[in-house]
Amino acid sequence: MNEKLVQISTDRLSKISIVKILTTIGSIISIGFGIWHFFIPGIWDWYSHFDKAATELVIAVRAINIFFSLLLVLLGIANILIVFKIPLERFSAIVILSISTVLWTTRLVLQIIYPQGSQNPVIQYSMLSVFILVFICFSISLLLIFTSHNHKLDPKELNYY
Repeated sequence: MNEKLVQISTDRLSKISIVKILTTIGSIISIGFGIWHFFIPGIWDWYSHFDKAATELVIAVRAINIFFSLLLVLLGIANILIVFKIPLERFSAIVILSISTVLWTTRLVLQIIYPQGSQNPVIQYSMLSVFILVFICFSISLLLIFTSHNHKLDPKELNYY
């Protein structure tokens, strides 16, 4: 009976380790994209492409970009904080990983249908590859947490310490 409990505990800990690794990878990439997006308008000189009379459009694009950049950074941080929390709260992890999975699924689909970087195939397919990687990281993490039947996994209860 004890051996069965140890095996179950080990399986759960290895699942949680995989979730932590994959979520960290997806989150670091999300944070990186968020930080990068703060600088994109200056790097690509976005606002020079707008009509000088379209000041409201410039303000709107600036606001949306800042909001989006901050969202990516904060969501990446929240993912990491939630999956590294002890004990891991299954519901919270499912919610945050679901949000990240939906967000990156949307980005992946948009890259397939309306590819960015199409003027340079290296950029276009590099973006697609990164979006696939992030989607896989979050969706596998979500699947592993979702199929876990333990609502709170406390390493102290598993003699982890």
